Amino acid sequence: MPSQMPSNRPAQPQTHMLSDTTRAALAESRPGHALPRAFYTDQAVFEDDMNAVFYREWLFVGPECELPEPGDYVTLQVHEAPVIVLRDNDGQLRAFHNSCRHRGSTLCQKERGNAARLVCPYHQWTYDLTGKLIVTRFMGGDFDPKDFPLKPVHVTSIEGLVYICLAETPPDIENFRAAITPYIAPHEPRKTKIVAESTIVEEANWKLVIENNRECYHCAGAHPELLVSLVEMALPNDQRFADEFRIMEQKAREWDALNLPHAPVDGGVEFRCIRLPFREGAYSMTMDGQPASKKLLGELTEPDLGSVRAFRVPNNWHHFLSEMIIHFRILPLGPNRTEVRTVWMVHEDAIEGWDYDVDRLSEVWVATNAQDKELAENNQKGVTSPSYTPGPYSEISEFMLINFTEWYRDCLSRYEAGDTESRTAAE
Repeated sequence: MPSQMPSNRPAQPQTHMLSDTTRAALAESRPGHALPRAFYTDQAVFEDDMNAVFYREWLFVGPECELPEPGDYVTLQVHEAPVIVLRDNDGQLRAFHNSCRHRGSTLCQKERGNAARLVCPYHQWTYDLTGKLIVTRFMGGDFDPKDFPLKPVHVTSIEGLVYICLAETPPDIENFRAAITPYIAPHEPRKTKIVAESTIVEEANWKLVIENNRECYHCAGAHPELLVSLVEMALPNDQRFADEFRIMEQKAREWDALNLPHAPVDGGVEFRCIRLPFREGAYSMTMDGQPASKKLLGELTEPDLGSVRAFRVPNNWHHFLSEMIIHFRILPLGPNRTEVRTVWMVHEDAIEGWDYDVDRLSEVWVATNAQDKELAENNQKGVTSPSYTPGPYSEISEFMLINFTEWYRDCLSRYEAGDTESRTAAE
């Protein structure tokens, strides 16, 4: 049996073996090009994605306003890992593996709910909201419940956006927090409520879903509803779009006067945050470009604020408008299946039927999501073809895809090399 005594030698990184298919695809992959076929289709690659990415990175769960009261909880499934996120009796956010410490049964089986205690439906082992085991039956005098708390999961809230990390030692998220907070804090996400939500399954690999979101190269041919308001420029100095560039210069001066940051943050290949204007005369992502709610968010007084567009690898993007917020979350279900959840938020005091109409508020992105689903699924069918050969990205219109695939390849390489910055608790 190997010794458990500490060693004076430096700790050696723990390497992980990627599948032969993943290593071959990495070797084949070319910077600036779409990924090789196996990255979008192969089961072994998918398992590597889960181990190297989704079990190690910070993942967006949803808005904190879903958990307003003690005992409120939400659940989600990250591949094979069921997770509970809840608010305890002291108002603190906590997250746990949704698995009883007795024989592993799932504790909370609903998508959301409220519980004073977490009671296993199998043998009624009972935990308080801090994860402490407080009730068992017939376990004998030698049994110590202190040895069997729920296994915790890292959780944090960034201005009301809840993230979890399944790693034992999660990667740093403070740079993201510091960069994004000045942009979204004026919209006060914690003082909102969900008024519409949609969960769809796209028959496409999660990376194709992300890639489709990361470019507007396809927007002119696919998204007429979205382009009522959205400008296609992704950077404030993109002079390909003369009218939009003029609007950007004008709005930049106005936002400076309101002390609202708008320049792109330096998120490298990990995240993106920028405030961009809507088309002239448009105030919101609605079919007529007019505000979706009469009540603005937070203490905002100006309705023409464009949108803060935020994205963070590997599973979320957001739009923060003057009167609503739209959150998007993806969770991989398999090599060619991805769940996409969208929620629409308004001010917590906004009144339905007076301040906003749910159908009007959500119709643009309901239509856009359906169009993106078709695009991603068609893309999946195409990359599955034996004739598929990765083509070059547009450096002008698809630079965010270049960033994303660079980050993704690096994740796999660091995982195999034994980068221990983030390591799954299961290890």
